[in-house]
Amino acid sequence: MSETLDIWQSRFERLRANKLFEAFVIAIIILSAVLIGAKTYDEASRFEQVLYYFDWAVTLFFLAEILVRMAAERRLRDFFRSGWNVFDFLIVVASLVPLNDSEMVLLARLLRIFRVLRLVSMIPELRVLMAALVKSIPRMGYVALLMFIIFYIYAAIGSFLFADVDEFLWGNIALALLTLFRVATFEDWTDVLYDTMELYPWSWIYFLTFLFLTAFIFLNMMVGIVLDVMQKEGAQIEFESGEGEAAELQGLREDVRSLREQLSRMEDKLDRR
Repeated sequence: MSETLDIWQSRFERLRANKLFEAFVIAIIILSAVLIGAKTYDEASRFEQVLYYFDWAVTLFFLAEILVRMAAERRLRDFFRSGWNVFDFLIVVASLVPLNDSEMVLLARLLRIFRVLRLVSMIPELRVLMAALVKSIPRMGYVALLMFIIFYIYAAIGSFLFADVDEFLWGNIALALLTLFRVATFEDWTDVLYDTMELYPWSWIYFLTFLFLTAFIFLNMMVGIVLDVMQKEGAQIEFESGEGEAAELQGLREDVRSLREQLSRMEDKLDRR
């Protein structure tokens, strides 16, 4: 019985590591995303029944695929030690919510949208990007806090100085914050600049200094943080892969040493005879 389980476990492990199987899973995930997009068109109502069955076919495939990955582990708890495996498991379980229940149909459709995120767990490069983004959020938070302080100071100044220019843009500090966000994203910010300069010709100093701080310094700081974390993540992955290769090489050396010892013992036994 134990040998049979080991045989099936090794088969599932080979299937999980098969590149064609991984490519097929990625293709199904993409098809699932296309299916979600197709349902947003009115023309899709003519194929509602077909799309319904296709959706359940995709869901069952994801269920079978996650069961294969779980069966490929020697111990089930090893599967849940990986955060990405837990993420995939939760998405697959959430996809099992039935679509035909009128009370749960909206929730079921929303949960099925997240199946697209499985591309992140399937593609290693996307996992590196996601890990770098998550790890950079705390450091980016301090930059965002400093940026908000600058926004708040400039908004207060703008609401005091330019309220008579346009009450809709500078009437209070909340409106001034929205206006400055528009300026920072370069959304027709020159219209705001020229309207202000008609009454206050020196106001260009206010806008240019604000843009210099937000659009050039703070945004570049954000990019620098993400790049720094990505570089460290890449170095960590290379280090771990190097350790894995070294451990595998060491294991092969030990196997060769053990075979040599066995051969030497066999030769000694033959010589004694």
